[in-house]
Amino acid sequence: MKLLAQKIPKYSDIDSFKGFKFANKTLGDIISALLPYIFTLAGIILFALLIMGGFELLTSGGNPEKTKKAQGRITSALIGFLIIFLAYWLTQILEVIFGISIF
Repeated sequence: MKLLAQKIPKYSDIDSFKGFKFANKTLGDIISALLPYIFTLAGIILFALLIMGGFELLTSGGNPEKTKKAQGRITSALIGFLIIFLAYWLTQILEVIFGISIF
């Protein structure tokens, strides 16, 4: 865990980085700040994949190859949902166990 506590090099000495949001932050702080956006983006992608898979299934017209491809896309999206769901709850459990604030 020591690796996550390393400081990012100081950019405050350079004029162009004076407003840099993550200056003097640890890698853990940066990841914690980005996680809500990552989960939101993953949810949007998941929703799009489910919609595309459902649309392909509806428009397959009984073609077994297209139907199988659409079912594969839906299955992949549902597996992705399971992974996102477990990752979110794992971070919630780690917050409680270690007493830290991730979100």
